[in-house]
Amino acid sequence: MDIKELKNKSIKELHKLLADNRNRLRELRFKDGAKQLKNVRDIRNLKKEIAQILTLLNNKKNVKDIKVE
Repeated sequence: MDIKELKNKSIKELHKLLADNRNRLRELRFKDGAKQLKNVRDIRNLKKEIAQILTLLNNKKNVKDIKVE
């Protein structure tokens, strides 16, 4: 998913997407350990997307905290 698409999502949607991606990453790691994974680069791409989601969540949290103060 593109970062532009992620920016348009709400915090609740980002949390759901984060949980789904973490589950997919876990499954990919198991497949890699069992030598069943064809494209190992999928792990790298998924980790990158998880990092982008976490960054957006932190940014949205910080913006919300600044508005409260």
